[in-house]
Amino acid sequence: MQRSKKQLLLMMAFLMPFSFSIWMVLLNNFAIEVAQFTGREIGILQSLREVPGFLAFTAIFVLLVLKEQTFALLSLLVLAIGITLTGFFPSVYGLYFTTVLMSVGFHYFETVNQSLTLQWIPKDETPAFMGKALAVKGAAAVLAYSSLWALLEYTEFEYVSLYAMFGGATIIAVLFIALRFPHYTAEHEQHKRLILRQRYWLFYTLVFLSGARRQIFVVFAGFLMVEKFDYSVSDIALLYLANQVLNILFAGKIGQLIGRIGERRALIIEYTGLIFVFAGYALVDTAEWAAGLYIIDHLFFAMAIAIKSYFQKIADPADIASSAGVSFTINHIAAVVLPALLGFVWLYSSSLVFWIGAGIAVASLAFSFLVPRHPDQHQETTWAVNAR
Repeated sequence: MQRSKKQLLLMMAFLMPFSFSIWMVLLNNFAIEVAQFTGREIGILQSLREVPGFLAFTAIFVLLVLKEQTFALLSLLVLAIGITLTGFFPSVYGLYFTTVLMSVGFHYFETVNQSLTLQWIPKDETPAFMGKALAVKGAAAVLAYSSLWALLEYTEFEYVSLYAMFGGATIIAVLFIALRFPHYTAEHEQHKRLILRQRYWLFYTLVFLSGARRQIFVVFAGFLMVEKFDYSVSDIALLYLANQVLNILFAGKIGQLIGRIGERRALIIEYTGLIFVFAGYALVDTAEWAAGLYIIDHLFFAMAIAIKSYFQKIADPADIASSAGVSFTINHIAAVVLPALLGFVWLYSSSLVFWIGAGIAVASLAFSFLVPRHPDQHQETTWAVNAR
């Protein structure tokens, strides 16, 4: 049964990026060429896309009426439906609507999938399994990118057909999974209320700082490539592909490494490296070095597994579902606020944006030293360990 749970998690992990990658790749061209977007509309759309992530804590209220496994599959279905419908609504408000619909499915799925992973996978296997899941996501993205490239290169499919094709394929796959796998009962009944515990404060802090760092990478690293080094669409696509191939090759190994050296050392390595990466972004003056930094930065995303496995070890098993939604909301506080604020900073100095990122990495490194070498319930921080 444990193996079947892992298969279910991996199949769902494959489907999400397979469809979402298509939405991401086509978005800018579709928005400009078909929906007639300007910079104002794309900015509003990106803000709207992040709102469901900020509201991820509401997942716990949905769990009052739905089981988590059912909720995860329904969320994937909503994601796929939103992507399928995108091409049929080629207008500003139509794209706003389909984006929010897609984003609701995406963020609820990510929240519930994290919860199920931490509940179903044994603690000593979690880092390695999460690394394997990242590799599967990378393979799904590579398949999506390469399939889309082939379709665009050798056929004349329109946007409406591409969105419908990949979204529809995901819908069929979700329905197959729903029929193929039994419903697994939870070993620990989950609390059906919002939970914020003082003893989880270090986890909340690390999640918030991780969200801030991720936004700087997602929003500004790629923008730097285009604005400063004149990267073309094909150049950016090549970077995307390189990142996903590296995910396939190394994400599983990174997960295994975290399992061997522990969360504390993994986080220290990650944030020490990120200080140099962000400093590199601030100082870089060649396109090749910028690409290298971008790839290294993306590899560090895999190290974020350590935060999740750290929480799994310190948490009451009944808190996991509620805490998954709360942590996703905390992670997205920065997503709602930081891009707009740093956008103004960018107008003054692009380098300053990345020096701020280096400062966030320094703060993260300082907090990572508070993670115990052997975290457990009632041993959430080094302070708690020393107090005992």
